[in-house]
Amino acid sequence: MALIGSMILPFTAQAYKEGKFVEVTDADTRGKWAVFFFYPADFTFVCPTELEDLADIYPQLQKMGVEVYSVSTDTHFSHKAWHDTSPAIGKINYYMLGDQNHNLSTNFQVLREGQGLADRGTFVVDPEGVIQLVEITSEGVGRNAAELLRKIKAAQYIAAHPGEVCPAKWEEGEATLAPSLDLVGKI
Repeated sequence: MALIGSMILPFTAQAYKEGKFVEVTDADTRGKWAVFFFYPADFTFVCPTELEDLADIYPQLQKMGVEVYSVSTDTHFSHKAWHDTSPAIGKINYYMLGDQNHNLSTNFQVLREGQGLADRGTFVVDPEGVIQLVEITSEGVGRNAAELLRKIKAAQYIAAHPGEVCPAKWEEGEATLAPSLDLVGKI
C-alpha cells in the first residue's frame, strides 16, 4: 500500500449532510484539509461509536480548516435513515458519503474483496489533494478521534514548518525536532 504521498483519485459521490442530499467530488476537497473516514456499514456496532466520537470533535476540525467525509458502501439514503433513527449518528454534521459503486473504497484501497464492505480506514489529505496520513484497523478495533485530532495538528504543523518534524506524543505547542547530522545517535 503506497498511498502516503499520492494524490487522491477523481471521484463523484452522493452524500447526506445536514438534512440534504448533496454531490461531492474530489474537486470539492481541494484547498482545505480533508479526512476520509471509512467504516464497514451503517446500522452496526463499533461504527456508530466511532462516528459519534468524530462528530464530537468536528467543530474543532472545522476551526482548523478540516472537512470530514465519512464513507461506507451504503447509499446516501441509508445514511439519512441511520441519521434519523440513531441518537449517536444524529449528532453528525459532516458529510456521509455513499459508496455503493465501491469507487472510493477501491481508490483508497480499503474495499474488502468479495464482501462489498470497506475496512476501517482513516486518510488525512492536505489542501493539494495529497494523502498525508493512513490508518487502517481491523473490524473490531475502534478508532480514537482525539488521537486523529493530534495527528492532524502535527501534519498541519510540519506542512507549515518545512525542515521540522514532530516526535512521538507531540502535542501542539511542544518542541519539535529539526533533523540534521548533529542529531544522529543523540536522541
